[in-house]
This record gives sequence, C-alpha cells and structure tokens, in this order.
Amino acid sequence: MLGYIGTFWEQFNWGALLEALQRVLGVLLCLTVHETCHGLAAWALGDSTARRENRVSLNPLRHIDWLGLACMLLCGFGWAKSVPVDLRRFKNPRAGMALTALAGPVSNLLLALALLFGASLTLRVAPDSGFAWRLASFFMMTALLSIGLGLFNLLPIPPLDGSKVLFSLLPERAYLTLMRYERYGMAVLLLLVWLNIGGSYLSEAMYRVYLWMARLFF
Repeated sequence: MLGYIGTFWEQFNWGALLEALQRVLGVLLCLTVHETCHGLAAWALGDSTARRENRVSLNPLRHIDWLGLACMLLCGFGWAKSVPVDLRRFKNPRAGMALTALAGPVSNLLLALALLFGASLTLRVAPDSGFAWRLASFFMMTALLSIGLGLFNLLPIPPLDGSKVLFSLLPERAYLTLMRYERYGMAVLLLLVWLNIGGSYLSEAMYRVYLWMARLFF
C-alpha cells in the first residue's frame, strides 16, 4: 500500500495542478474586480444598492456564482452574480446604467495593465529567481484572462455589459423593445459559444490587445 502511494506521489502531475490553481485564482481576481467596479460605479452615480448588499467588496465569495465559475474554467465562458442596480436612483437612468455597465470591462483592461506592469517589475527586481518567473507568469496569464473577460463583456448581446451601453444610445422606443427581450439574450449567447461563432475573432482581439499592452512594459 505504501509503495502504491509512493508511486502515485511520484507520478502525479503537480505542474498541472499548480497551473489549474493559478487559473482559478486568476479567474476569481478578474471576476471580483469586474463586479466590484460595477458596484462602485453605481454608488458613485447615486445608487447605493450594491453597497448596502455588500457587493462593493474584494471578497470573491460575495460575487461568485459557482456554476458560472465552473463554466468559465472548463469552457472559457462563465458569469458571476449580477450586481443589483436600482435605475430609479440615477439622475439619468439610461446614462447611469451605461456607465455602471462600462465600469466592469474597463476595470478588467486596467487590471491587465497593472498585472503586466507587476510582471515586468518582478522580473526586473529578481531576474534570476525561479519564484519571480513563476509569479510573473501568473501575472501575465491573469492579464490575458482579464483582457478576455473585458472584451467578451463589451459584446452588445444581452445580458453582457456591451448591450447596456448600446441600448442607452438607442431611441427610447427601441430601448424599451430590446429590454423586453433581454431575458432571451443568455440563450443566444450560449448558442454562439457552443457553436464557436465569432470565437476566433475574439481570441485574435484578446492577443492583439495583450501584445499591445505587453509592449508598454517589456
């Protein structure tokens, strides 16, 4: 029995486990920053609903939808708990909703910049350290995830943030009509992901943005 345990221990792919854990941590960080910034934007614009419900927090447990997290890790597409927003508390409800929605993707792009700066600084401070290289690798991987989450959410498909920005620019009649059918957006989104329609364009955009950001620091 001990021999079997020893063989299992030696043959276990610890590298793959470490990579999976890093990916989980990276996804949690990206989603938490995204949702927290939705809440902060709404609060700044006059709606304190998210703050009262403890959603303006960097505690990932307040934001995570476990099914959405599993889907993001396994399929590259997932979601977190929606931040509660009360449009009636905004001075301009449509503009307030658009800015609140836009705060999430923008925060992901800014997070990616911060992570790439951190990776560059880490390697400059300790270029010969194995730990520094692993930490920098985590920062760079998470930056790519954050860019992907930000760009994906800018797509103008309900319930993604991009749809709320687009809807706010439409005439009121068109806005109300589209909002009526918003609940069907998730089914459309799942179908597009399952059929991999547009996936190659999104991946290309992710890597182009990533490379442009990386050139700022490396």
